[in-house]
Amino acid sequence: MTAMMTVGLNVCVWSATKVVRIAIGSDHAGHRLKTELFDRLQREGFEVLDCAGGPERSDYPMAAERVGRAVTSGEAHRGVLVCGSGIGVAIAANKVPGIRAATIGEPVSARLCREHNDVNVICLGERLIGPEMAWECVRVFLLTNHSSEGRHSVRVAQIHAIENENGKRSGQGD
Repeated sequence: MTAMMTVGLNVCVWSATKVVRIAIGSDHAGHRLKTELFDRLQREGFEVLDCAGGPERSDYPMAAERVGRAVTSGEAHRGVLVCGSGIGVAIAANKVPGIRAATIGEPVSARLCREHNDVNVICLGERLIGPEMAWECVRVFLLTNHSSEGRHSVRVAQIHAIENENGKRSGQGD
């Protein structure tokens, strides 16, 4: 499927011919919201990769790793994670090299995390945010491009350099 979305300034307009894949995952505390977002993304024309997480006990680090690896491998363009607070999945996802995950609770932060930090995984807390606000955050996250303003790109490059240096020290980097 293809997705076409448009809105405001500095927006990401997905091509009518490009298949846009979103990886989505959760633990048991985020399962209901993940399911609602999964369905909504599909209705909007996105191809959605379900990285598990059901209503039975499931641990957020595993879902975060699966979504993170799907994004960094190119299997998915962006990721969505849900747990009770959004905090645990963000911490776990940020352990995957190349992932920049942020816990978001409203659309302004969703826009800024993309514009300023080039975040590639949005994290939401089912216990803290309703489904309509969650959808608006995801929608804005998917529509917003990283700013071409140099200072933001420089900062993202600095984050990447820190990640690479720490990976080299632990034997995991380039």
